[in-house]
Amino acid sequence: MRTIDRRDAIALIGWGAGALLLPFRAVAAGPAMRMWRDPGCGCCLAWAKQVEAAFGATLPVGDASDMPALKAKLGVPGDLRSCHTALIGGFVIEGHVPPADVRRLLAARPAGVKGLAVPGMPMGSPGMEMGGAPVQPFQTLAFRADGGRFVFAGHGR
Repeated sequence: MRTIDRRDAIALIGWGAGALLLPFRAVAAGPAMRMWRDPGCGCCLAWAKQVEAAFGATLPVGDASDMPALKAKLGVPGDLRSCHTALIGGFVIEGHVPPADVRRLLAARPAGVKGLAVPGMPMGSPGMEMGGAPVQPFQTLAFRADGGRFVFAGHGR
């Protein structure tokens, strides 16, 4: 039986601690993410899978029994609301916002912008793809806490 000397023990402890931290470094490298949805909504999960693929990380999903209250608390304007709400990298993401738009928002971090929204559930938007049906034109809107908004991106034209 071989004994471990002090130098081997220190190396082993250091290697083990480093190995334990690897998953945490990978998570910390991406934006913090969380999504809420009405229980039983399938398109929300389809959108979440696209976000996970785009960011290479798990998007934790929670069912919320009172989505209007959650949306109000997070500052989503009433006319921009959709079926699910997420927080990604400190921004509110409402509805079927394309992951590429979220990436662009995170890179640019425009002053005063609280989040992005795709109101309603446009056909062909991420999570709303229906077996080859054409993409319904839609816009991703950026909104501010003061109620201001602007077109962030156009899709399906």
